[in-house]
Amino acid sequence: MRTIVLAAASLTTLALATPAFAQDAPDKTFDGPRAGVILGYDRMQPGQVPNSNIDDSNSASGLTYGGDLGYDVQSGRWVFGAEGEVTGSTAKVTNNPSAAGALGYGRMKAGRDLYAGVRVGYAVAPRTLLYAKGGYSNQRLDLVASNGTTETGQHFNLDGWRAGAGLEQSLGGKAYAKLEYRYSNYDKARLEYPNGANTNNFSVDTDRHQIVAGLGIRF
Repeated sequence: MRTIVLAAASLTTLALATPAFAQDAPDKTFDGPRAGVILGYDRMQPGQVPNSNIDDSNSASGLTYGGDLGYDVQSGRWVFGAEGEVTGSTAKVTNNPSAAGALGYGRMKAGRDLYAGVRVGYAVAPRTLLYAKGGYSNQRLDLVASNGTTETGQHFNLDGWRAGAGLEQSLGGKAYAKLEYRYSNYDKARLEYPNGANTNNFSVDTDRHQIVAGLGIRF
């Protein structure tokens, strides 16, 4: 009889506690597809390569802008997602086109950047997500080159990786805002000529630092 009474008391306690647990558990604020726009600071610079004659204190800074798409799955407080971005930048180097220049690419302007990666986050509050991210990045540099007589427009395509961290805040409803830092490193490049031909990949070392803010909506 004592066992039955204790069991009944335990079930009653659990039943009374369940609504409280349900209220404490986060809802799926960060679940589902999303789309947004991003804007922020962009800085490119040579990596610290031994025996390089390119000064790694030089840089090209500007404004990065673009859009992103993603899909997140929230399980409890954990969030797992995949995302992609297409961005542009105003960063550029305006040196003599026949010189190597600050970044070692001649006179150039940052072109479009493509990114695809994943992120993992933790809801530190019902509407606040702290996350880390990483993935593949492909950067195009629009180049004006010269052989001393003729100037021509060309492109560098740079392949590398990106890692970053950020904070996302739900604004109520489906809207959200985020603040994010990202570091990218490009270690492979190929030169594309105006006629569409390109060289084989060769080794480079270019770093990129970005601090961006974003606004978006979930569907």
